[in-house]
Amino acid sequence: MTSLFMRIIRKEIPSHILLENAAFLAFLDIRPIKAGHTLVIPKKETDYLFDMADKELGEMMIFSKSVAGMLKKAIPCKKIGVMVAGLEVPHAHVHLVPIDAIADLNFMNARVASDKELKKLADQIKKFVP
Repeated sequence: MTSLFMRIIRKEIPSHILLENAAFLAFLDIRPIKAGHTLVIPKKETDYLFDMADKELGEMMIFSKSVAGMLKKAIPCKKIGVMVAGLEVPHAHVHLVPIDAIADLNFMNARVASDKELKKLADQIKKFVP
């Protein structure tokens, strides 16, 4: 069965894409735990992050680093937290979250964000595309 993320990759459902290349896609989470919460995914469908080939996993982290740089410039925070849970959607993904404290990386803080709010934030972040 096609994952939600594959439908986003194919542009079958709308998303707020921040950065994209031939292999990876970064977009805002619609249920952010903090403003700017971004998901980075490989375009190749792989369920478990650590089933990815070493080269691909390394490239995904380098891509994530570029996205984290954009987030850090656009959103006031101490750092960009990185988290891998891997249970929400059966497609490998990394969460990038602007944080000021470790408590900011808590999925209990998730809330649905409006499309208008996400579009405004995406436009702000995309000003810093490398």
